[in-house]
Amino acid sequence: MFEATVSEGVLRLRRPGTRWLSTGWDGGRSRAATAYNVTVPKGFARTDLGTYRDERLARAGFAAEADGRSAEGAGAEGSDGDRDAPPTLFTGVSMEHARGARLGPVVAYATVGLSNPAMLPMEPTDEGEPVDSGADAAGSPVDPPGTVNLIVGATRRLAPGAAANLVAVAAEAKTATLLAGAGIPGTTSDAVVVADDPEGEPAEFSGSATAVGGAARACVRDAVRASLRSRYPDGDVPGPAVDAEHGVVTGDRAEVFDP
Repeated sequence: MFEATVSEGVLRLRRPGTRWLSTGWDGGRSRAATAYNVTVPKGFARTDLGTYRDERLARAGFAAEADGRSAEGAGAEGSDGDRDAPPTLFTGVSMEHARGARLGPVVAYATVGLSNPAMLPMEPTDEGEPVDSGADAAGSPVDPPGTVNLIVGATRRLAPGAAANLVAVAAEAKTATLLAGAGIPGTTSDAVVVADDPEGEPAEFSGSATAVGGAARACVRDAVRASLRSRYPDGDVPGPAVDAEHGVVTGDRAEVFDP
């Protein structure tokens, strides 16, 4: 589905005319030829992420014009209301650990780093206190030691609800995979991007029992497992069994009531 290229710590996924829905920085809906996953260096503290992205794309040889957007039109809204902006994710994980998986109408790419786990105990002790998560309150990556980034694409034309639901399907598959392989559900700064083809066969739904949803679950599972094994080849993952450098434990209890 995508032409994938890695250069200077940037993974570029290219497919002209693609529609995107991103939960990451500057997220939301957009239409662009490309999406990016960018490795940031240790000690990263930039907050001007748009400028930083452009610097990294230029260094990688991914000029704006080659990505299907002009300098004047970048970030503008098209006739269908989608912004002309490439979704961009950031991570402390090297792109040498990026892995992809494809099945049927879906492909998924993952980078997995787990040194900032986000734990959710089922029996809270009311003593769980968050520690430095490596991200500021807006989710900007400030020295991000980990992050699980997912980019999931379908060759179908997804209805708006199906695109939004595919984010949930991908996140659920990621969580199930990480719990099985590392004992944690995710990190403090995970992000998901989903993509679809506006000219493809229509798909009104993307749940787990559909062709798109079922394939997405398998692709996310296998891409996440492959990246996890690449990043932690000895199985020494920074989860509950070891002291993580960053992370958060949600130990509070919410008030439960009948509506």
